[in-house]
Formats: sequence, structure tokens, C-alpha cells
Amino acid sequence: MGRWLSAALVLGLTGCTMVGPDFETPDATVSNEWLATDRPEIVGTPDDHGQWWKNFNDPTLDRLIETAYRQNLTLQLAGLRVYEARAILGYASGTLYPQVQGINGSAASINLSENSDPVSNLPPAVGSMVDTSFDRYSLTFDAAWELDFWGKFRRGVESADANLAGSIATYDDILVTLSGEVATAYIVLRTLEQRLAYARNNVATQQRSLEIADVRFRNELVTELDVQLSRSLLEATGSTIPLLESSIDRTRLALSLLLGLPPSGLSDIISESGHIPDVPESIAVGIPADLLRRRPDIRRHEMRAAAQSARIGIAKADFYPALRLGGNIGWSAGSSSDLFDSGSDVSFGGVGFSWKILNYGRLRNNERVQDARFQQTVLAYENSVLNAAREVEDGLARFSRSGDRVDHLHKSVVAARRAVELAQTQYRDGIISYTLVLDSLQFLSLNEDLLATARGEEARSLVATYKALGGGWQIREGNDYISDDIRETMQERTDWGELMEASSVEPVEAGQRGSWRLPDR
Repeated sequence: MGRWLSAALVLGLTGCTMVGPDFETPDATVSNEWLATDRPEIVGTPDDHGQWWKNFNDPTLDRLIETAYRQNLTLQLAGLRVYEARAILGYASGTLYPQVQGINGSAASINLSENSDPVSNLPPAVGSMVDTSFDRYSLTFDAAWELDFWGKFRRGVESADANLAGSIATYDDILVTLSGEVATAYIVLRTLEQRLAYARNNVATQQRSLEIADVRFRNELVTELDVQLSRSLLEATGSTIPLLESSIDRTRLALSLLLGLPPSGLSDIISESGHIPDVPESIAVGIPADLLRRRPDIRRHEMRAAAQSARIGIAKADFYPALRLGGNIGWSAGSSSDLFDSGSDVSFGGVGFSWKILNYGRLRNNERVQDARFQQTVLAYENSVLNAAREVEDGLARFSRSGDRVDHLHKSVVAARRAVELAQTQYRDGIISYTLVLDSLQFLSLNEDLLATARGEEARSLVATYKALGGGWQIREGNDYISDDIRETMQERTDWGELMEASSVEPVEAGQRGSWRLPDR
């Protein structure tokens, strides 16, 4: 029996085989280059875009994203899920070892009835010799171990490993989204401020035109129509100012939420006014294949597929017999003083197996369920690659075209400003009618607003491109996933051991998933 137990122990530690498929990253169709690389502002050189926002050369934007990274509550929630997944991995690792083990003790005082079984069925001579009142003390160590012959538990560890990697990818994806949303909100804020500045300048310009028309009317050089037309335009332009101010207030509130700050806390970071961030002259995009390693959402889908692949192996293991070791050692005596005497020791050891037969298709259909779910994750991965490429192409196209639009509108605004100067001078001298002045003022107001909007759209399209390229998550490398305050609170409440260390949550390489590992303590 000892030889059999030793052999079973060795097999349990090393494992015979792991049934089920070994995961391989699905093939993904990607192009060799981007469609927009023929544009001069699109450069094909690689770049990880780890801190892409610095390309805008705006210190306020840098500070906003750094604050959001430290304080955004949604990101903190994602960080907590990383540690949750790490603890689940530790739990899965523990299943590789004896699943049942414990120390059991008991102390009992027993009084048997002399008029019932078993004493009443004994011969009177024997029954009179039975002590019907006695004590019983015992102390044992019990253990049971289902050996991992078919890789069921190692597949469980493999799945938990992939889930951990997936939770980190989810964290990174939220960080990419967060940095993009902060930058977009900031650009929207600066765009609204620029539009407000243009509106106020146009109100001042139109006020001067009204004064000119009023002077000419009082001098009976024109009719009252010129005055009323001028006043109508002035009031219409002035009516846009409250709307812009209201939009600015709402944008500041949304930005403060992204930063995890009360509304009043934003004023310490953002001044009352500023300029729309200037876009760089070019953007380095690398090749489409770079997305497979950079975009966290693609990695998340890959890890979901890896985790589900391991579940197929878990389902397949149920088709095979499960071998178990069990036993206990301890002491048992009728007196507590005799419990640890040499004659009180007891022990038991054995090997058993169980095999699920006549399961009426349950095991086979469970395997089919897991396989169908795995194929779904494969398709989701392939779709995420295609969607990522589409987002990049869309962002690059918008960025390229928006730059052209800004150039045209800038020239239009320069011409419109000159036209207003000429129209006001010629109207004052009585050369032209007020209709031409009115047209020039309206055209200037419209085109300045369009220019501010176009410049904001150009900056936002670049942000969308950087986000599509998967940049921004790299700022968390070497840092913890939660704040120091949250970590200290959790460690005071629960013994987390070394699991709160950032290095402990880094996932293993794909080829090492499911390997034997020491349990977390």
C-alpha cells in the first residue's frame, strides 16, 4: 500500500496530462499599412504613444490627465478588480494541493440505555459486564486529495491566470478611455472659451457699427432701418453668449467628475481662459500589426478566449476517473489523560476513485457549451482587431481632413476681418449701403465661430486617433493599481500578505499558465 500511495503522490505532483486544447492566439487579419500614410502629416514610423498628450505642449492638459490617473473613481474600481482577480488566482492555485485537510477534535460523555440495543440484546452475563457510561476523547488530522491526473485543476489555474491578465487589460483600456475623455473635455472647454471670446469681440465690433449707423441716422444721412438692422444683429450675437457660458459650466462639471474632484477643485488646475491646444505637425502611426500588442481591449478579448479555452479542458476532465487519496492520523482514548499514550494512536489511509458514467449527456453537452463559448470569444477577438483598425483609419481621415478645413477657415476669417474694416470705413464715408456692412459682420461672426469649432475638432480628432492607437495606459507601468489610502484601509481590514504588491499581480506568460505554483499564504 505504501508503494501505491507514493506512486500516486508523485503522479499527483507532476500530473499525467492536461486534456483539452492548449490556447493559441487566434489569427487576426490586419493590413500592411494604413490608408492615410500617403498624407504628409501621417508618418509610418512606430511610436508607443505612452504619453501622447504631451504632443500638445499644454501643461494644463498634462496636469489634468495626471490628476485623473491618480483620482478617477472608475479607474480605482478597475484597479480593485485586478486585486480581486489575483486573489481568485490564489484560490485556484490552492486546488492543486490536498483539497481537504484539517485538525478535528472531540470530547464526549456517553450513557447507553441498558434496555435498548445494543446492550439489551446481549446475554445477561455479558450485558452486566458492559459499562454503559463512559467518556471518549479524540484528536485527528484528516486529509483528502483529488490528484490532478487530467489537468482539471491546472486548467483552472490557467483560466484564473488569463482572467487576471484580462482584468489588467480592462484596467488599461479604462485608462486609455479616461485619458482620451479628459483630453476631449478639456479641448471642448477651450473651444467653447474661444467661441465665447469671438462672440464678445463681435459684440464689440457690432456695437461700433451700431454707433456709426446711429450717428448717420441722427444726421439724416440714412433711415432708421440701418439702426434697427444693426441693433438686431447685435442682440442676436449677444444671445449666444449665455448659451456658451452655460456650456462652459457644464463642461467644467463633467471634467471635474472625470478627475474625481468637487467642482470647486477644478479652478486650482484650469484658469478661467486659455487657448485651444495646438496639434503637432505630424503623427507617427507605425503599422496596423502594432495594434495587436498595444491596444488593451484587444488583449482583453485575447485573455477572455484563453480563459474560456481552459474551461474546455476542465469540462473534458470530467469524462475521466478521478483518483483520490484520503486518510487521517490521530489519537483516541476513553480518558483525556490517556489520549497521547502509545496505545491511543489511530491511522487510516486509502486510495479511491470515482468515474461519472451514465451521465445522460450532461458531460458531453457541458463540453459543447464551453466549446461554443470559446468560439464566441475567438470571433469577439477577431472583431475587436477589425474594429480597432477601423477606429484608427477613421481618426486619421478626420485628422487629415480637419487640418485642411482649419487652413481654409483661417484664411476666410482673415479676409472677413479686413472686409469688416473696409465696410465700416466705406459706410461711414457714405460709399456703400448698410447691407454690405451687415453682411460682412454676419460673415465674420459665422466664420470665427466655425474656425474655433474646426480647430477644436482637429484637436479632438487627433485625441481620437491616439486613443484608437491604444496609447496612454503605459503611465501605470511600475505603479500600483489603487491609491495608497485604499491599500492601507484594505490591509488594516484584511491580511493581504504580498498580494498588494504591484509585482504580484503581473500575469505569467502564456506558455506558463496552468503550471504548478506555490500557494499564496
